[in-house]
Amino acid sequence: MTTADQITVPANWPGSDPEYYVYWALEKLKINFEYQSNMGGGRLQRGGVVIDFLLFDLGIAINVQSTYWHYARPTQRVNDQINRIMVESQGIKLIYIDEEDAKRNPIWYVREAIRGIDHSKTSR
Repeated sequence: MTTADQITVPANWPGSDPEYYVYWALEKLKINFEYQSNMGGGRLQRGGVVIDFLLFDLGIAINVQSTYWHYARPTQRVNDQINRIMVESQGIKLIYIDEEDAKRNPIWYVREAIRGIDHSKTSR
């Protein structure tokens, strides 16, 4: 098992550290994906959403959930549910991975996401 302590986040990485752990796991598993995919116009258009990882071939999207940003702010929890509905209305299953899980065992949680299993607090 590889944990975040064993993964070095590049200094020029544009996202969060937990996003990099998921990125790293997807690369290790040789999964085709797009990072920061703009669905429906992204944040620039009303109703758009940015997906952290879009796995084209599998019909899966993965968003990494930080404890502060996604769970400590009630309005963001509502936005996350709306994002799930928007993404899934386009035939793509949205799976959330909590930052703690991405740090603890990124390969296992990405494999679970690929199987369509969401272990995040958002899914409860």
